[in-house]
Amino acid sequence: MAWTRGAWALPLRLIFGFGMMFHSFPKLFSTEGHANFVGTLSGLGIPAPAATSWIFGLVEFVGGFMLLIGAFVTIVSLVLIVDLLLFAVLMHGQYGFNFMNITGITESGALVFGMPGYEVNLLYIAALLALAIGGAGSYSVDERRGVGRIGEPAAA
Repeated sequence: MAWTRGAWALPLRLIFGFGMMFHSFPKLFSTEGHANFVGTLSGLGIPAPAATSWIFGLVEFVGGFMLLIGAFVTIVSLVLIVDLLLFAVLMHGQYGFNFMNITGITESGALVFGMPGYEVNLLYIAALLALAIGGAGSYSVDERRGVGRIGEPAAA
């Protein structure tokens, strides 16, 4: 079926593009969220956390949007992989692999969760690697631009 050729990338682009935008939204558009992110970067020893917070927020938000529309997907994917690797090592690595880091149980029996490990970072990285290698696929700006997978033009 010709209409499905290259459609494999669409769910990845939509889900992970939305995910990047969702997680970066408070970093850019919420005073409290931005201040918390600056504090996080400061605690991680990132230089110039006030300025760097805007860079990370913009990279993630604009990168997510670019994934949604399928524009410059290979480049955007590689940039976002670097972003995710940095936070996997600097922030999430110390909490281990598991995303759900249960630290205790309250008196009422509710679970208490700590910081997540690097599991989700790796899932995002795997999806972004697939997009970087396979290209934006069908229904994308890159397809309209004639850009295919790494090293080859898009099919006509």
